[in-house]
Formats: sequence, structure tokens, C-alpha cells
Amino acid sequence: MAENVLYEKYGQTIGAGTEIFREGEPGEQMYIIQSGTVRISKEFDGKLHVLAELGKGEFFGEMAIVSRIERTATATAVTDTYLLAFDRQGFQSMIEKNAKIAMNVIDKLSRRLADANAQIQYFFRKNEESLVALDLYNRFIAKREGEPVLARDRVVKEISLNLEIPSQTVQRIIDGLTERGICTVKQNAIRLKNEGRLGAIAEKGGQQPEAEPEPEAE
Repeated sequence: MAENVLYEKYGQTIGAGTEIFREGEPGEQMYIIQSGTVRISKEFDGKLHVLAELGKGEFFGEMAIVSRIERTATATAVTDTYLLAFDRQGFQSMIEKNAKIAMNVIDKLSRRLADANAQIQYFFRKNEESLVALDLYNRFIAKREGEPVLARDRVVKEISLNLEIPSQTVQRIIDGLTERGICTVKQNAIRLKNEGRLGAIAEKGGQQPEAEPEPEAE
């Protein structure tokens, strides 16, 4: 009975091949799929890439009622699809009266948040060199007026605390920059040799091709 009321109030039938919403459009509704398949796609470099195909019980477009931002992807019905469509007020009313649906949405949102957190951690680890290089770069730039020298023990400790990266990892990255001729380390002093290359690593995640280290000046 409750489901019939939901269908009557919020139900939409979408024909196969129909765009439900397009990337960049303002968003006002989220959708829960009752039957059919919906493709979520996004444009990169002028080409459309499929991010996911969702089926019965899945939902999409939820950011429209959470933060009211523009659509970040395009949703298209792959087959004839039956949806429940909710604006912010309708969604609130629905979850107040339908605990089962509310728990299902909460469960899926929790999983998405967990997946997003895992991806963030992955990219953070992948870009540790970039983050350390950026920190070093900013410290050297701030010292342009004086002698561009940093105290290694202090820098390692501060960067480790700032970025929550183990001090051994920070030291390893600095050693790597030294081996590539980007900076030098003598006793406890770090000196910058190639500002451009350090800046490039900070900006591009350390993935750009590296030239051979320049010979150290006598």
C-alpha cells in the first residue's frame, strides 16, 4: 500500500535512450530506480566515458538535494526505466514514513563514502612526493630574501606533522630529490638547486619526465 502511494506521488517512467539529466545542469531531484537500467557518464577531453550502470534499488543524483550543486555527470535511461523522483522536501517526507527505504539509502551512501575515502587515501599516498615537494617549494620561496637554506631535521619534522606522513617517508623523498640534483643536503642544510624542477614536481605529482641531474657547482 505504502509503495503504491509512493509510485503515485513520485513515480516517473523514462523511455529507453532518454537523458534524465545532463552534466552541468542545475539539479533539483534525486532518483531511486524501481526497474530498468540507468547509465551514468561524464565527459573527459571531449569524449563521453561511462562511470557506472545502475539497476533496481540503486539511486543517483543525490547531491542535488544534499548540496544543490550542478550535475557532475549525465544520466541516461538504457532501457525503459521506472523511477521515484524526489526533491529535497519530498525525500525528507519519504524517509520519515518509509524506514526500509531510508535505511537502504543510508547504507548505500555509507558505502559510497567509504569508497571515496579509500580513493582519497590512495591518491594521497600516490602523491606524497608532490605534497612534500610543494611544502619544500613554498619554504624556499619564502626564503628568497635571504639565503635559501633549510634545516633538514626541522623541515623533516614539520612536514611530517603538517602532512601526517611518517618522517622516514619525508626523509626518503628529500633524499630522492637530492639524488636527482633538485636540491643538495650537506650536514643539516638543504639547499635548492633547481627551482623549476621542484615546482614542476609539486604541480604535477612527480610524474613528469625527469632530465638528468645537473652537475653540482664546485
